[in-house]
Amino acid sequence: MNAQQPDRTGASSLDGPHDPEHDPTASYALEPEYVASLTRRVLSSTGRTAEVRTPISGAPLAHVPQSSEHDVQEAFTRARRAQVAWARTSLEHRSAIMMRLHDLVLDRQEEILDLVVWESGKSRQHAFDEPVHIALTARYYARTAHQHLDPQRRLGVVPGLTRVEVNRVPKGVVGIISPWNYPFTMALCDGLPALMAGNAVVAKPDAQTMLSALLGAQLLEEAGFPKDLWQVVAGPGSEVGPQVIGRADYICFTGSTATGRRVAAGCAERLIGCSLELGGKNPMLVLRDADVERAAEGAVRASFSNAGQLCVSAERLFVADQVYDRFVERFVARTQAMTLGASLEWGNDMGSLVSQAQLDTVTSQVEDAVAKGARVLTGGRARPDLGPYVFEPTILEGVTPEMTCFGQETFGPVVSLYRFHDEADAVARANAGEYGLNGSVYSRDGARARAIAREIACGTVNVNEAFAATFASVDSPMGGMRQSGMGRRQGSEGIHRYTETQSVATQRLIRIAPMLGMSDETYARVMTAQLRVMKKLGRA
Repeated sequence: MNAQQPDRTGASSLDGPHDPEHDPTASYALEPEYVASLTRRVLSSTGRTAEVRTPISGAPLAHVPQSSEHDVQEAFTRARRAQVAWARTSLEHRSAIMMRLHDLVLDRQEEILDLVVWESGKSRQHAFDEPVHIALTARYYARTAHQHLDPQRRLGVVPGLTRVEVNRVPKGVVGIISPWNYPFTMALCDGLPALMAGNAVVAKPDAQTMLSALLGAQLLEEAGFPKDLWQVVAGPGSEVGPQVIGRADYICFTGSTATGRRVAAGCAERLIGCSLELGGKNPMLVLRDADVERAAEGAVRASFSNAGQLCVSAERLFVADQVYDRFVERFVARTQAMTLGASLEWGNDMGSLVSQAQLDTVTSQVEDAVAKGARVLTGGRARPDLGPYVFEPTILEGVTPEMTCFGQETFGPVVSLYRFHDEADAVARANAGEYGLNGSVYSRDGARARAIAREIACGTVNVNEAFAATFASVDSPMGGMRQSGMGRRQGSEGIHRYTETQSVATQRLIRIAPMLGMSDETYARVMTAQLRVMKKLGRA
């Protein structure tokens, strides 16, 4: 049973009785039949469930079945069986299914948005990013499958007589451990190229946002992917995560740097590959020639999209002396004009944090900064009148190294402002610390901004944009440097990570060894002469 489509003149029809004044602490509930249609996709034989509560009101949302070690093993058994048959299908067949998924996601976007907001508490406008990103990703890999996966001819050692082809062979079964902050897109976007490359997937979504991930699994099956090709297991990450790592042929993980280190260690123990998108303390540079109004608008999105619970969000803003005061005035004004709320409806500029734990982290970092001398230009407090975990978008000035928020990732709606005199100093300060995920540069001189961007030690850098330009350009790689991760999603790197390269060489007429009674010494002289000739001919 699908979720009923929301009535935009009031509350979603998934809600309980609608209060026109919209009390965010009212009791809401998803239809039990709808929840059951999703949760039955979890492979579970334990009889145990875990309660999930919605950040919108704090009320119970669902009880998700939990997986045992036996269930994880069964998931991999089913996935391996399905993968063998799937790997034999044509790229045209896989692409056609992927394009059907593209259409399904767009057709069912209201249902997706409802579920994402229910589970994450984000504003509906930020939830909209998720089906858009999945549609972009599905269409991209459907249209470029041959470009990335067809056998490629390479130069042979003997021109005309040695034919070499490089094949892309699927890894097998990919384990995907996805986070709660973008529960629909992060559950699916890394798995789509894995499927296109001929792999199966065992997915372990975050416990807070299982329903959005399970809806994704349902849409994959409705689009035409084989039933057992995408398996879902559930449970605490500390328990189920190592079980997935212990069985997968490759791991894709998105989450904290601390957990990423443990994932990498587990993969190293088994000599399997992994890609890790981890934390960030992302910088934004506003240069002296920046369009101040555009930079202030971009700073709001960079800092407060999804209540700052975005790996690529900006937490450090470096602003040139020449425009600092004007920029701060406009940035503060735009921030104060934001509408906040925990609701399924359109209209809020920012929604809720996901949990009490996130609220506690944000609150403690702001209180620590203020206690040590930082100034709050706007925000700085929780808003329980709007929702149990809503925290105001907060701008800090005067943040110093002894404050927790100076170098540690906040992962909430808190940003620090820093004035700079010299651009080289600004770049050095932006590169300080251990992270290197995303950055942005605002300037009217595109060439100069791009030159500065090349000096910033981040995997993605946006010019005159917060983060969407790189993240939505799915033909380009996205990932982190230093402690922000390893590997890349999107583009050719995003699909090649799920393949093994296999070189097949066919030799004609001669063998690469002494022939016709030639001695080893004569063979060596002949080969040396050939190497010199090929250099003169410009051969690689």
